[in-house]
Amino acid sequence: MKPTRPLLIWLATLLAISIVLGALRALDIPIPSSLLSINWGLLLAMLALAILDAIRLKRLALPRVQRQMPGSLALGRWGEVRLEVEHDFAQPLNVQIFDHVPHGLDFEHLPLSVELQPGQQSQIGYRLRPLKRGHFTFEHCQISLPSPMGLWSDKRLLNVLDNTRVYPDFARLYGGQLRAVDNWLSQLGIRQRQRRGQGLEFHQLREFRDGDSLRQIDWKATARHRTPIAREYQDERDQQIIFMLDCGRRMRSQDDELSHFDHALNACLLLSYVALRQGDAVGLSTFACDQPRYLAPVKGSNQLNALLNSVYDLNSSQRTADYQAAASQLLARQKRRALVILFTNLRDEDDAELLTAVKRLSARYRVLVASLREKVLDEIRLRPVQTLEDALAYCGAVDYLNANAQHHEQLTAQGVAVLHTRPEEFGADLVSRYLSLKKAAAL
Repeated sequence: MKPTRPLLIWLATLLAISIVLGALRALDIPIPSSLLSINWGLLLAMLALAILDAIRLKRLALPRVQRQMPGSLALGRWGEVRLEVEHDFAQPLNVQIFDHVPHGLDFEHLPLSVELQPGQQSQIGYRLRPLKRGHFTFEHCQISLPSPMGLWSDKRLLNVLDNTRVYPDFARLYGGQLRAVDNWLSQLGIRQRQRRGQGLEFHQLREFRDGDSLRQIDWKATARHRTPIAREYQDERDQQIIFMLDCGRRMRSQDDELSHFDHALNACLLLSYVALRQGDAVGLSTFACDQPRYLAPVKGSNQLNALLNSVYDLNSSQRTADYQAAASQLLARQKRRALVILFTNLRDEDDAELLTAVKRLSARYRVLVASLREKVLDEIRLRPVQTLEDALAYCGAVDYLNANAQHHEQLTAQGVAVLHTRPEEFGADLVSRYLSLKKAAAL
């Protein structure tokens, strides 16, 4: 409980008057004795009113607060939290409410001011934006009550328990369900390249057309119908995709509010949504984290929810990625041929280990190494060089990019596909590469 501004102003005024009167009396300046009596009387009356007002404030019943918030939030996206306040006050009362938001969540419009009307329920709200994923618990809500005469303000702590989960940025995925898949992919900037070759899955028989190859002719059907009949194929739908997600220290790089690890998770979910809509099965295998997780590849829309629940509280660690151990675990679990997408951040510090692990995986699977490119390197490379520090930074960035390009060439020479792009383009480029591989029947 603390005094309000009016109480402090009245007390300061009366004390100042007492000091002035005392100084005049000390200087033997004649003043009416009644002034001193009136001043001290007012001061004692003010103190008595303050004590009475404080007692009445302490006897006020606590309002009841209920928090209404979504059970899940998307990383980096604003959401709304509503507070419902009920009370038993007989008079209107202006209060301030501050919700204790857990660390890792940004907020706007707090504290909140609301006038409580007798017999009515009040609703107020504020905005919330998660800065990291995981499980968050809201425990307390603080309310500031003014005293009946406005001389005191008392902060009361209410226990209002709520929980929410922060998932990767999946709102964009669910938004895609409201429009056609092709239009949605086009809006995301995903380009479908022209098909090279033919799919491997038989679709139907049809009449032979100009441009069809002789290998498409079904000779038995041609003999029965006495006209050329061709087989039509479609992209294979019964494919399996395994995401190998590096959770080690190299994924902790950060260009904006999201780390490279979060960008990789968002791209993983985006591709999962597209692949599941294409009829493929999607799975997950993590490594270099405190608790490695594995999700077997399964088809169907429910797999996206399973994937979200598997990674929403997954965080990067300070560990060094052990590619050999991760490859051994995946080879032991996944017997069937699949497209393995390795999410990591390519560096030259351990190319030999990564190259060996990728070679082992390539013997059974189709492998795509997906790596994020630091935006700061491009900014340094394009920045004008004016000082010695600028020159040193420029040379270091160019040297690093050249070493990285050489690393990519080594992987490409071994027949391994490599995707290296900036965070804001990562998801769209990854889906474009997947569609390209699928159309080329390369999975």
